[in-house]
Amino acid sequence: MTAVRTRPALSNDLARAIVDAALAAARETELRFAVAVVDESGHLSAFARMDGSGLMTIQIAQDKAYTAAAFGLSTTDWHEFVENDAQLAPGARTGIDRLVTFGGGLPIVVDGQLVGGVGVSGGHWSDDVKIAEAGLAAIAA
Repeated sequence: MTAVRTRPALSNDLARAIVDAALAAARETELRFAVAVVDESGHLSAFARMDGSGLMTIQIAQDKAYTAAAFGLSTTDWHEFVENDAQLAPGARTGIDRLVTFGGGLPIVVDGQLVGGVGVSGGHWSDDVKIAEAGLAAIAA
């Protein structure tokens, strides 16, 4: 029996790099976003809210990141998953705390290991996805 397990962890440096890359992409638009990065346990590691972004973007971005990290599934994929399950569809959105089922949350995977999630809120969900993807580009950099 093993009493302790080891998990890969997202560094704060990488979390901040993801937020910075997402913000750089966001500045190229007319929209204002909030960007959150959580670690593999769903704890906030880095966050930024652009001037002029809506109040609710703060919580939505964090919950999108949490959803992606908790399940290793993008929030867009969660939408597809929930919509196609007759039993899950009516209760998942209100019965699972912090679950977000619209785009803008992506898992962070490094060397094949889930290490966190990034969440973006501020535009249409498709805009949020683009900004989150730009943030993930920091991993390769």
